[in-house]
Amino acid sequence: VQLQASGGGLVQAGNSLRLSCAASGDTFTNYDMGWFRQAPGKEREFVAAINQYGSGTHYAESVKGRFTISRDNAKNTIYLQMNNLKPEDTAVYYCAAGIAYSGTYYSGKYDYWGQGTLVTVSS
Repeated sequence: VQLQASGGGLVQAGNSLRLSCAASGDTFTNYDMGWFRQAPGKEREFVAAINQYGSGTHYAESVKGRFTISRDNAKNTIYLQMNNLKPEDTAVYYCAAGIAYSGTYYSGKYDYWGQGTLVTVSS
């Protein structure tokens, strides 16, 4: 499966941004999906995940209550709605896909990665 992330940009702290990730190349509902981010000089970290049908989600503590992951299986797309952004949210954001029957949603082991989209939050 191929993943194309978009929607990054420069925003002021307290504002919102929505990221999208379009998938192609395979049956979208075969995959659990996730968002990760990597800030300058730091390791990549988990942000949010959604299961193959969109019935389950979970989040990193640092974004819980501010970010919402969702998916539209008719459009083969997932989203990350980011509200009340903080300067520490500045990072390159990556979407990822993992084969659902292998337990990606619980294991956190993803098989495919998008190219990343940069989010910069100014104070």
